[in-house]
Amino acid sequence: MSMVTITNHPLIQHKLSILRDKNTGTNEFRALVSEIAMLECYEATRDLPLEPKEIETPIGPCTAHELAGRKLCIVPILRAGLGMVDGILNLIPSAKVGHIGLYRDPETHLPVPYYCKLPQDIQERDVIVLDPMLATGGSASDAITQIKAFHPKSIKFMGIVAAPEGLQALQKDHPDVDIFCAALDEKLNENAYIVPGLGDAGDRIFGTL
Repeated sequence: MSMVTITNHPLIQHKLSILRDKNTGTNEFRALVSEIAMLECYEATRDLPLEPKEIETPIGPCTAHELAGRKLCIVPILRAGLGMVDGILNLIPSAKVGHIGLYRDPETHLPVPYYCKLPQDIQERDVIVLDPMLATGGSASDAITQIKAFHPKSIKFMGIVAAPEGLQALQKDHPDVDIFCAALDEKLNENAYIVPGLGDAGDRIFGTL
């Protein structure tokens, strides 16, 4: 079964409380999503391997450490996942970015794919799939299924707010994919929105309320 990490760092929880507030405006909301993604990225990349490197400091020789050549790819699920990209690229500017487009059918609540563009060397990369909301888990699961067809080295999922239903569904469909979120909320409502959640993340990021 996959590992689930709910990051309870005080900085993340403080920013999340502002993110949830219905009075938080678009600019601040967008900045907070990026900041939370950057902080979560510390946990999601904790297992990156290092290798020693001999360098010279101004004082003398030193054995330092650097990333061991591991290639990363982040794949936001359009469109809300785009809000998490810049925060991660601030930490890992060499990461490549793929895109997967899905929308949720308003009646069935099932994901409908419409776009998939991944780096040509995806087989050499470890992938982190991004979506702020893990509600039913359908979009994340479908996106990961699409990515697996290209045989990357590994896949992780990183969100901000999850519902128990989505968490369980994603673990069932992809038990090999570790999951990182900032909060596990109470439930889904009759419209498959997370309660208490933070509303529609895409609308709040892009000001299309």
